[in-house]
Amino acid sequence: MTIKEELVVHVAKLAKLEFEDEEIHGFTEEFNNILDMVERLTGLDTEGIPGTYHGLIQENVWREDVSEKGTDRDELMKNVINHKDGFIEVPAMFDDGESGA
Repeated sequence: MTIKEELVVHVAKLAKLEFEDEEIHGFTEEFNNILDMVERLTGLDTEGIPGTYHGLIQENVWREDVSEKGTDRDELMKNVINHKDGFIEVPAMFDDGESGA
């Protein structure tokens, strides 16, 4: 397939772009070079070659998600000023600040 200057001018007009004649000639050559390269690539035998989905090799760097035993609740409550029934007691946010029950 070959791109002609008339097609480049037509597409430029549709895109509301204006180019000088030498620019149109340059774009036509570049588009034809791209098409030639694509045609050469389509002729390659890629059977058995895995697809490339990204330019860089990506590996999962996250650790395995494994549950672990947490800190003992009694040990945690040593540092808490107020606690009740195994929970940390904090001042109420929507009343006069007294703890509710």
